[in-house]
Amino acid sequence: MRIGYAVQGSTDRAFLHGLKERWCVDAEMVPGAFRGSTGLSLRRELAKICDDLFSRKGCDVIVFLSDADEANWRDIQRREVGKLPDSIRPFAVYGMADRNIECWLCADPRYIAERTGRAAEDFAVDDPKGAFESAMHVSRDDKRESEIAQLVREARADVLQHWLGNSRSFEDFYDQLLAVSRQRECVIENLRESGA
Repeated sequence: MRIGYAVQGSTDRAFLHGLKERWCVDAEMVPGAFRGSTGLSLRRELAKICDDLFSRKGCDVIVFLSDADEANWRDIQRREVGKLPDSIRPFAVYGMADRNIECWLCADPRYIAERTGRAAEDFAVDDPKGAFESAMHVSRDDKRESEIAQLVREARADVLQHWLGNSRSFEDFYDQLLAVSRQRECVIENLRESGA
């Protein structure tokens, strides 16, 4: 299976790679343009990304991952999904982090504290991006993508349960992934059925 993706930043990309390594090891990840980097209107940018990943690169699924920043994540997600070409929607997963991807990663502050040696309280804030980047030693020159992907890949089932329970936007993203996995060659953990 070929999974195309278009993300907003390097931490988003690392997050997706960690999930792929966890749930769909044999899949090939195919990068698209960084979201928001083309200078095109959103509708034209999304159409161009979809054409590149589906028509030219033969992807089976496209995963979009973006940040809502200070806005309502569900409103932004609805608006952006509405700009996808109709033919692509059944094959698209559109994740919209409620503030930023670090909110998902820190939805279980104890796990990040355990992995980084920092206090859990550092990550139990509205916007944990600064604390997360500091704890992971993310810099302009070293985005620590392999370490972030490893953190996602190695998260225990109870950690993922905290992510689901503490972030509605991650829960929505997970539900989309679960639905697509049932149609493709990738079987992901069904955390609701596992009782983890």
